[in-house]
Amino acid sequence: MKRTFALAGLLRLRHLQQDQAAGDLAQANAVVQANAARRAATRATLRHAPSLASGADTLSAIASARASAHSMLADMEALGRNYQVAVGEAQVAFEATRADTVRLEKLEGRHGALVAANDLHREQAILDEIASTGWHRNRGAGGDPR
Repeated sequence: MKRTFALAGLLRLRHLQQDQAAGDLAQANAVVQANAARRAATRATLRHAPSLASGADTLSAIASARASAHSMLADMEALGRNYQVAVGEAQVAFEATRADTVRLEKLEGRHGALVAANDLHREQAILDEIASTGWHRNRGAGGDPR
């Protein structure tokens, strides 16, 4: 049996793919968090915006600013839903690449166990041969080891 794992190159590739998928997932989560922070900041700005108007022009400006902020919040909410979908897709991609990597890691583990078992078997055969040769030598020299 070969001492090296035949699929070692593929396993390295799977690890790289898993790392890339993990990076994509982290980036998608960062975008979702940034969007949530922007929405929270916009809501805070809306809550603390002045609501007392000293004239019709000021009242119109306040109403326009609030309408604009509400529209911007609606856009951010829609973007947030899109970002959540992207996170879900990135999570599925990461889990798929992780599953591929785990399967190959299990194969590598089985290969290592098989190599170790073969080594032990070979070592035991050598020890048996040494013991048998000694026994035959002692028996042939006139001494009966029984």
